[in-house]
Amino acid sequence: MSLVLQKFKLSRHFELKELHTSISQLTPLQASNLLGDYKLKELPTSIDELMVLQKLDLSWCSKLKELHAFIGQLTALQELKLYECFELKELPTSIGKLIALQEMYLFQCYELKELPTSIS
Repeated sequence: MSLVLQKFKLSRHFELKELHTSISQLTPLQASNLLGDYKLKELPTSIDELMVLQKLDLSWCSKLKELHAFIGQLTALQELKLYECFELKELPTSIGKLIALQEMYLFQCYELKELPTSIS
């Protein structure tokens, strides 16, 4: 019998700088919380394989500089939280491809100057 993980929460790991690409093997994953992983600078590109991911919370990942274009492939994503991602400079235009997205929270993302035109 294999484990089918649906929720993954990793919070307040002050020294975590990167996620291993094997996170993409958690294909049934529906919710991922990476709260307060202060040194996390980017997500692995393999996260685009989490096709049923509905919630992604990157709040307080204060060193996160960018979301790569692969984020647009998470077509089941309904909620994206980016609270206090102080160094986030831009959102990719592919974010407009998130057809299921219902809620996106951007709060105190000081380096984020504009939203892509693909968001309507």
